[in-house]
Amino acid sequence: MKFRYTMKSRMALTTVTIATGLVLTVAGCSGGEGGTSSDAKSPSSSSEKSDGGDDKQETETEAADSVLAEVKGENGLTLVVSAAGRDAGGFVTVEGTVTNNTGGRWMAVEWRGDERELAKNGGSLAGANLVDQSGKKKYLVLRDTSGRCLCTQFSGGVRDGESAQWYAQFPAPPEDTTSVDFQVGSMPPATIELSEGE
Repeated sequence: MKFRYTMKSRMALTTVTIATGLVLTVAGCSGGEGGTSSDAKSPSSSSEKSDGGDDKQETETEAADSVLAEVKGENGLTLVVSAAGRDAGGFVTVEGTVTNNTGGRWMAVEWRGDERELAKNGGSLAGANLVDQSGKKKYLVLRDTSGRCLCTQFSGGVRDGESAQWYAQFPAPPEDTTSVDFQVGSMPPATIELSEGE
């Protein structure tokens, strides 16, 4: 009889211990401090929603702030310049996006430039240039020793309704030049401010 009583007591104690462990585990996972899981969930849900709204607002503000220039042309292309910074090695890197609303795939062939050597770059920004109006100088896209541009190559083109990011590197104008005109293909020139590299 004592043995059966002891076994029942141990089983009950084990059950209570396991149940207590599970309750503590669930409470710990819910993130609440002494509250129920529904209490803990509702504040975090509302804060997530408000944080998401704030993040979206900040992203839209940053995107608006980062547009240095926007030009439209070539039957529905939109070119946005989002950054133009001096690099430590004496270069200027210009970056942005191009959006294709031409009604078909855009291959960027007309942006590669007229020089025969640039044909190996295919659809690219190889024909882009920077013009320093005050210094009366034109800067072409840098190339490597194989003649390939230090710029984006649009392999396969850009589908209608889609956007693609791009970059192009140029020799840096003199330090006192703070703005230049960026131009590629038959797109209108875009006046952009140069920022100092880090």
